[in-house]
Amino acid sequence: MHRIYLAVVATAPRFSLVQQRNLHVATEPDPFVRLSLDRNRRKWQALQKGKMMDVLADFTDVPAFQVTGAERQREPFVFNSPHSGRYYPPRFLAMSRLDATAIRRSEDSYVDELFAATAKAGAPLLSANFPRAYLDVNREPWELDPRMFREPVPSFANIRSSRVAGGLGTIPKLVGEGLDIYARRLPLSEALARIEDIYKPYHACLAELLLKTRETYGYAVLIDCHSMPGSVRAGDAGNTRPDFIIGDRFGSSAAAMLTDRAITLLKSRGYCVVHNKPYAGGFITEHYGRPFEHIHALQIEVNRSLYMNERTFERLDHFQNLVNDIRDFVEELTAFANQSFPSVPPIAAE
Repeated sequence: MHRIYLAVVATAPRFSLVQQRNLHVATEPDPFVRLSLDRNRRKWQALQKGKMMDVLADFTDVPAFQVTGAERQREPFVFNSPHSGRYYPPRFLAMSRLDATAIRRSEDSYVDELFAATAKAGAPLLSANFPRAYLDVNREPWELDPRMFREPVPSFANIRSSRVAGGLGTIPKLVGEGLDIYARRLPLSEALARIEDIYKPYHACLAELLLKTRETYGYAVLIDCHSMPGSVRAGDAGNTRPDFIIGDRFGSSAAAMLTDRAITLLKSRGYCVVHNKPYAGGFITEHYGRPFEHIHALQIEVNRSLYMNERTFERLDHFQNLVNDIRDFVEELTAFANQSFPSVPPIAAE
């Protein structure tokens, strides 16, 4: 299980037709794209097949995910924003019992915009346009809750994880405030289509970005970008409101000096920074972070109250100030990595 996505990309470096349908590559930061450049091509391919699958039809006009970056990568970093998607397909909204506001409660709103400057600096940014309530790619591929579906889930599905128990599996049952997303059980085919047509291509794309980066620079650093509610508290007494949380899976996903430097840089800007608690990193950080293979992964959680009104979803007036701080933080962290990992020879794809 641990090597599945890296193995897929290493043996098949070109995107499959399904991946091509769901991937948009932008050379200028445009974090929320509503029209894909290959819209007509995808429609033509669907007509050639005789019909269009529902899940693929959900993203006819908006690509399911996109890579934003300069034409040539200039830094050994890859940024990932898997929960900032805010395009809610009409078919999905029709399945839901929630209104258009309530269903956004699990969304990492505008995180892709907070980190958009990384693309201008020469590091690719992979971001989802599909919402977290629709599909959570920061989970194992088969964390499924059997109570959600009309038919039995596959025998290999992980139905006992803590995330499934909490209603936050690969196909989420709940949004952030504990509200049920769906009015009735889903056909299992719906979950399978989302996993096959979006989840797997998303991870194949992320894995290819990391492998190509490591091949070019000898190492790669993945920054998995998230946001957290303003109500989150940390610290031994549970009374500290963190501005940022840096997660490295308790030291297993990245070199300690990289983690320490990230924390120090943010603290130097006056932010309250917490390490691993309560968020140490999810599936993406754990799965891809392999410092012994020269792939480091850090998860960064940004407190939403720093940049948005969590009730109205409006950006605060000083939104750009945080964007600038994150841009400067990334520049300094990148410079530190370039100085700290200079002697690692490039590694061929596995």
